[in-house]
Amino acid sequence: MKSFRKELAFEIRKRREFLNITPQVEQALAESGIREGLALVNAMHITASVFINDDEGGLHQDFETWLEGLAPEKPYSRYRHNGYEDNADAHLKRTIMGREVVVAVTAGKLDFGPWERIFYGEFDGKRRKRVLVKIIGE
Repeated sequence: MKSFRKELAFEIRKRREFLNITPQVEQALAESGIREGLALVNAMHITASVFINDDEGGLHQDFETWLEGLAPEKPYSRYRHNGYEDNADAHLKRTIMGREVVVAVTAGKLDFGPWERIFYGEFDGKRRKRVLVKIIGE
């Protein structure tokens, strides 16, 4: 069995942002040479998420509205965590959206349903962020 590891880096310009990272994960898969196996993609930050869903702008806005309703950014005073950084809401949003995805690799391709894409969700951005891609297989 082969193993391949790659870090992806992104400059996140806003506090919250959703990025379609499917092309970068597909590139990592091509670099790996693995044809059959599994690809793990995970956020390397505690205030970020990797998830699979549709690449549709209205849905992304719905996520933003829904998450803000569950864990509003302000007032900062509502959270005990906020002290050095005012990002408690980002930790909660990450918990809701998840840390990682695992995708089957079949015939050298990510084995997706018709509308599935991989997204990086950032909830405390305005800086450089990383994602780990780990692929195992033959």
